[in-house]
Amino acid sequence: MSESGAAVNRTDLLALTPEALAALTNRGLVKRAGKAVDGGERPILGTADDGTVHATHPDGVRSSLPAAGGLGAGSCSCGAAGICRHLLVLVLAYQRQHGATTVPAGVTGTPPGATASAPDAPVGAAGAADVGSPPKVGPDGGAVAAPAPREAGQPAGPTPAVASGGPAGVEMWSPGDVTDEALAEAVGAAALAAAGRLHRRGYTALVRRPTTADPVPQVELPSGTVRFLVPHQIAFAHADAADGGAAAVALAVWAYRVADREQPGRREGQVRVGGGTSEVDHAALDRAVALAGEVLLAGAVHTGAGAAPGVAAARRDLEAAGLRWPLLALDELAAQLDAYAGRSARYRPEALAEVLAELPARRRAVVNRGASPMQRVLGTDEPAETPLRRLRLTGIGARVRELAGEVTAQVFLAHPAGAGVLVLRQDWPLVEGESLTGHTIAGRRAGGSTIGALAAGNVVTESAVRSASRRIRFAAGRIARTTVSPGGGSWADLPPGLLVRDLDALAAALVELPPRLLRPRTDAESVRVLEIAEVRSVGYAAGEQRLDAVVADPSGGVATVSAVHRSVCPGALDSLAAVLAGTHGSPWYVSGTVRRGAGGLVIEPLAVVADRTVVVPDLAGGSGAGALAGAVADRPDAVDAALRAGLGLLAQAAHGGLRHLPAGFADRLRAAGATLGGVGLDRCGAALGSFAATLGPAPGQEAVRAWVDAQIRLLATAECR
Repeated sequence: MSESGAAVNRTDLLALTPEALAALTNRGLVKRAGKAVDGGERPILGTADDGTVHATHPDGVRSSLPAAGGLGAGSCSCGAAGICRHLLVLVLAYQRQHGATTVPAGVTGTPPGATASAPDAPVGAAGAADVGSPPKVGPDGGAVAAPAPREAGQPAGPTPAVASGGPAGVEMWSPGDVTDEALAEAVGAAALAAAGRLHRRGYTALVRRPTTADPVPQVELPSGTVRFLVPHQIAFAHADAADGGAAAVALAVWAYRVADREQPGRREGQVRVGGGTSEVDHAALDRAVALAGEVLLAGAVHTGAGAAPGVAAARRDLEAAGLRWPLLALDELAAQLDAYAGRSARYRPEALAEVLAELPARRRAVVNRGASPMQRVLGTDEPAETPLRRLRLTGIGARVRELAGEVTAQVFLAHPAGAGVLVLRQDWPLVEGESLTGHTIAGRRAGGSTIGALAAGNVVTESAVRSASRRIRFAAGRIARTTVSPGGGSWADLPPGLLVRDLDALAAALVELPPRLLRPRTDAESVRVLEIAEVRSVGYAAGEQRLDAVVADPSGGVATVSAVHRSVCPGALDSLAAVLAGTHGSPWYVSGTVRRGAGGLVIEPLAVVADRTVVVPDLAGGSGAGALAGAVADRPDAVDAALRAGLGLLAQAAHGGLRHLPAGFADRLRAAGATLGGVGLDRCGAALGSFAATLGPAPGQEAVRAWVDAQIRLLATAECR
């Protein structure tokens, strides 16, 4: 054994950043270990010929980390369960001894057992393992690891690619290059067999390749997100699903192999892995679409309690078929009908019209032999709920609404490991004489803490359960395992999928998205964090009670931060104007819901960070009596007005029912169509005219199809504005 550690260079340990160590353990333990090493607690290290690093600590404790198995394979004589402080001290001390105080997550180098590289192979090329195929699984469920034959012309292995202009040694590698033997050794036979069963059923995955800004490869599975923290070392992969973590790692590796073959060079892409080629059983979807058509013909006004059995039956069919997004759409349809029947303010004709168009739109998208990704459109791989393992979340703001005698708070929590946003929702019914505002809601408790603390803090939890719509709840009875600490607006480390530094690139990405009617039904799909280099103007449109601020990113791209006054949040606009004007220091970031507008990108703010102060406007105090400077002229938008008028007529038709429309309604549709044509939207105008032509004495399926055509076209056009 060499005391100098020269026998084997443990590049896997050098590649472990504090963030990676925190993902594998917890941030507090990593901080304590770092303080110990900084304070002089340096163990005596030795490296055996097989790569095992041994440490003798000043307190007499002995620890060791073998070359395979990751941190979980380490041992320590201190007696602590799991990964202890001594093992982390071993890693940090090894890094210091080898001159790596802070090492990038993708350190270049080929550790023991990694696939050999071949010259001139493209980044993300498929490795020696069979692309998209799991290792063979024996009759007893055990794995039989065997390398598959290489495809003709396939390179011998990957070539590590160092990002130009990035940190020295950042390797753009692919987990798909890991051999079947290494995968079997890392996850174990039982996990590999479980993954093989899921592979045979087929699944969808979103693959994110490493970049200079985010050098950790990631795969988003229906059950959670897998991050590959150390190049070529699958033992250091981290899966956030509470169960099946090792199996998820195998599924992620296979997904990467498919992406390397089918989508080489793409930063992010969705792939279908395994399974057969059979098409989805459309019967359940057809019944839901037929139900929506009947509601459209009758209208909310004439659809009574008799529709409940049909809705329940359609819901059971969709649940059994695993069609998650149509199921959630049907739930919204049922909620709108119930709200109308109960005379609730939650009922909105526009919302009813949208969901009546969504169900047939999703069906149309998947009946054309796979031209649209079935799993993405129908959510066939999405479980209703997924328990998650230890999560580190960052509060990026809150939204407070009052509707139908109830106040609702949504707390938005960035999930860096999953490059997404989770939503914690809490409702409070208003009692007679009670007045709740966003400021009073900030002190109410949810998930073991207050809304205010969650919206601006750092959350570490082991009791989270995530729904298909990315709504999160903390499991009952385990609240003590959720802790919240002040955040300080440390948003710089959020992944590029969430943190936007180039507004022009974001605008281009939004253009490429499919229509909202076909996208996954997630609660915070359009929430982003924007880096602010400059606030160019702040103004107030008194007529609409709207505050607009033009902000610029570091490269000069601009967006409009826009917020409208709501009585439940009286101090929101004053708070937003103050923080954007520099009251708390220079604004650094703004989070919010991003959309395309007629004048460019528009963000409806959730929070603003200024010099480490997180301001959540909806939770701010104040009466809203402050004077807002900088007038903004209300600019008439003829195109927007024409689209809103057309959509309003279509919503009115859904509300009253196509069989019960008043005399002259067809003429109103034609007039609205002419207005749309007059502003250049000829196809939208023609769609309204075609619908008007079907409104005879007894409208039927032809009228339903024409209404759906018009509703989809106008909604998609309005979304492209």
